[in-house]
Amino acid sequence: MKESSGNPLHLKSVNHISLICGSVEESINFYQNVLGFFPVRRPGSFDFHGAWLFGYGIGIHLLQAEDPKNLPKKTVINPKDNHISFQCESMGAVEKKLREMEIAYVRSVVEEGGVQVDQLFFHDPDGFMIEICNCDSLPMIPLAGEVARSCSQLNLQMLQQQQIQQVVLP
Repeated sequence: MKESSGNPLHLKSVNHISLICGSVEESINFYQNVLGFFPVRRPGSFDFHGAWLFGYGIGIHLLQAEDPKNLPKKTVINPKDNHISFQCESMGAVEKKLREMEIAYVRSVVEEGGVQVDQLFFHDPDGFMIEICNCDSLPMIPLAGEVARSCSQLNLQMLQQQQIQQVVLP
């Protein structure tokens, strides 16, 4: 594939993520009451059970699993797993709310050039991981070519040094 720069597909933003659920109703409850998304109209021409939610400029499309009993479910919270991340205004408020809701989470801290980034990771009802962070304090520095490849090794070393603390609730 020919390497191109800029915006070859003329992308504008993330529109939605789509998640297969064991129970659409349970997932609606989670995304609405824990993360603050709200249900929106879904096209009536779909011939399968699901729901659309919207918030923070993105949509979440929930799709009912055809065989919920055979849906793989992750139980270990691993910050290096697939996840969606949300910025927050107060990490302390988020952590307090997760404890009140009795949601188990993992706390992680990343430091880069004197900037500390706090992260909290937890699962939705089907084991899909959510991250809440204050990552906006970390500068976005574009990389290209050989510089990007060499930095990946440096990033790997830094990830191995990051502090991870799991909070398990009764």
